[in-house]
Amino acid sequence: MATAKEARRYNGEKSVSNKWCNLSKSSFYEDFEDLHLDLHMSPNNVTEFVLLGLTQNPHLQKILFMVFLFIFLVTLLANLFIVITISLSPTLSAPMYFFLTHLSFIDASFSSVTTPKITIDLLYQRTTISWGGCMTQLFLEHFLGGSETIVLIAMAYDRYVAICKPLHYTTIMRHGLCQLLVVVAWIGGILHSTVQIFFTHELTFCGPNVIDHFMCDFFSLLELACSDTYWRGIVISANTGGMCLLIFFMLLTSYIVILSSLKSHGSEGRYKALSTCGSHFTVVVLFFVPCIFTHVRPVATYPVDKLVTLFYATFTPMLNPIIYTVRNTEVKIAMKTLLKRRVSETVHGS
Repeated sequence: MATAKEARRYNGEKSVSNKWCNLSKSSFYEDFEDLHLDLHMSPNNVTEFVLLGLTQNPHLQKILFMVFLFIFLVTLLANLFIVITISLSPTLSAPMYFFLTHLSFIDASFSSVTTPKITIDLLYQRTTISWGGCMTQLFLEHFLGGSETIVLIAMAYDRYVAICKPLHYTTIMRHGLCQLLVVVAWIGGILHSTVQIFFTHELTFCGPNVIDHFMCDFFSLLELACSDTYWRGIVISANTGGMCLLIFFMLLTSYIVILSSLKSHGSEGRYKALSTCGSHFTVVVLFFVPCIFTHVRPVATYPVDKLVTLFYATFTPMLNPIIYTVRNTEVKIAMKTLLKRRVSETVHGS
């Protein structure tokens, strides 16, 4: 049975061949010019995509608008508050908090890329995104996601050195090394997203432009493309899914090594290490499990994709600062100190 994509290609080829058969000598040059224009324009006649969104129920849309607006504001303010607190608190100068600053900044940026578009689209019955907007959204998503992956690796390495090699911690985790790891994170994010955009930009679209999603999704674009997408899908899955799977197992192994080394620690040191590692491992699971589910599978779209994407695009950036503040006493003390200082300055200034 022929697929819809093959049917579109067949109909396009058939219409072109019919046009050649109907050429007459008197109108040869005119028809040839029209035919050349058809061949040139047909693969790229989609300039925007229609997003079906989360729901078409107007009443539910209003409720979800308020929910996602609240989530966005909480996510943005919480992550920025962590960035400001760590930057202004001299007690939070350890490498772990240096990496946490960048993680919070990435989460705030990621939420700003996805959540506002989702929220605003809930006010309209018909929502669209231009081709350029779609490419920009895909690039920023994979850029920030790739950068966060490497930051999480750096944080895991920091915990490994702190717990397994405490006597050499200050020697190994120098400020220069921490800065280098962050630079590698940003460069790695750029390289990863560039690969994604390169393969996406090569796709051609000549028919339907409706995406059953609330944001630009690579697998959805593959289903709409007229060109051959089999190998592109495999390369993208290997690039993103393979990387997520490999790094997740690397991090899982590192935490197994850390937990096994805690046997030689005292009860107080063991509790502190477990508290810190528990927070970090929770963030790792929240980040990598949706990534593995989305990309380590056959290249296709499923109804549950919306829920999974919604979780890691909106809820995970909001949960990360909560996880790190609730389970980290030093961060909570620094936040309280900063708030008291600002309130005191405001009172005395007025």
